[in-house]
Amino acid sequence: MAIATINPTTGETLKTYAPDSDAEIEAKLELAQQAFSKYRRLPFEQKAKWMQATADILERDREKFAKIMTLEMGKTLKSAIAEVEKSALGCRYYAENAPQFLADAPAKTDASQSFVRYQPLGPILAVMPWNFPFWQVFRFAAPALMAGNVGLLKHASNVPQCALMIAEIFTEAGFPPGVFQTLLVGADKVANIVTDDRVKAATLTGSEPAGASLAAAAGKSLKKTVLELGGSDPYIVMPSADIAAAASTAVTARTINNGQSCIAAKRFILADAIADEFLKHFVAQMEALKIGDPMLPDTDIGPLATPNILQELDTQVQACIQSGAKLLTGGRALSEQPGNFYQPTILAEIPADSPARLEEFFGPVALVFRVSGIDEAIELANSTSFGLGASAWTGEKAESDRFISELEAGSVFINGLVKSDLRLPFGGIKRSGYGRELSVQGIHEFVNIKTVWVK
Repeated sequence: MAIATINPTTGETLKTYAPDSDAEIEAKLELAQQAFSKYRRLPFEQKAKWMQATADILERDREKFAKIMTLEMGKTLKSAIAEVEKSALGCRYYAENAPQFLADAPAKTDASQSFVRYQPLGPILAVMPWNFPFWQVFRFAAPALMAGNVGLLKHASNVPQCALMIAEIFTEAGFPPGVFQTLLVGADKVANIVTDDRVKAATLTGSEPAGASLAAAAGKSLKKTVLELGGSDPYIVMPSADIAAAASTAVTARTINNGQSCIAAKRFILADAIADEFLKHFVAQMEALKIGDPMLPDTDIGPLATPNILQELDTQVQACIQSGAKLLTGGRALSEQPGNFYQPTILAEIPADSPARLEEFFGPVALVFRVSGIDEAIELANSTSFGLGASAWTGEKAESDRFISELEAGSVFINGLVKSDLRLPFGGIKRSGYGRELSVQGIHEFVNIKTVWVK
């Protein structure tokens, strides 16, 4: 499988890499095991010093790292800079909070002393996606390394420069050799790596098939996994909501990262009473977005990451239209220019039997549904196999309480767009995966939660 940087703005292949050989993979696995035996015993103060240095490097060279991201996967430069900054915050958050998150937790029992102790597991394999090539890695690595584990990164094959650069950052920050390594390998090598006795657990952010494949391989070896998979997140707007604010936020919620985000709002569920007003704002603001070179500061929408993603998205859109859906704006690839550009698109009146009705659209395409009230809104929101995030807009507490209690999702945001926050656990239910990242729950995923009883 090719491991290459292909600029999605121009289609030009900029750099190619030879995948790691079996011998190179073996050497990295052995180095990880050896590094863990010493690294696990280091005090929090030392690990925190290196993690704070990692944050310093990220902040110092934020524009350099951001340009690599934009070059490899097409996100706007301004959003890439924000991603580097958020990654630095993640490093600082766990450097500061890991000692208390992992402190012995006493319990009163019939023993003289009893408590829970959190201890690292060993080398952890992280299979990470291209859409947030820095943030996804650092939100795994910061808690994992602060807990005393060591990391092995198998990054998406279209962001090799990001993958190699992240490993260099940890090395420059002072982490010992082998504590964080990048494996330049294709998906076909993952099963053998995860079943290797030296790898103790794995995490994956990506598609359902990729998650199922990793979980199956890990399951055969009885190893812990955390999966963050796809989403078809609902965005519900009720008559009591601030319609102008809801519509404006909806544009950001659907087009963040050029629409390529698992937690982007995808299905817009509107109460009949306000649907026309909402759509007037929504359509106008989607049409006003500037599509173009993601390196330019005034660009709102850059290219999709690969030609295959572009083709798949357009196939989904055309299938919707052919099934009877109404196109409100957009609806085509910008084939008159190089690159993987797709118009911001809104589809409405999607027939109930349309397969695309509940699919995940990984690009700037919004699906609009009208409902009579809150009962129908909740039923439609939950009528998907996904359960990652949900956003609901209302000015009534009773409605808010129902959304919080009844929406089937790992996150429910009231009057705001769904986002990840270091202080809150993040993850999904149903086919959106299992386990949690971030906050105290995230650092507890890859530790031995050991019961200690002394008499």
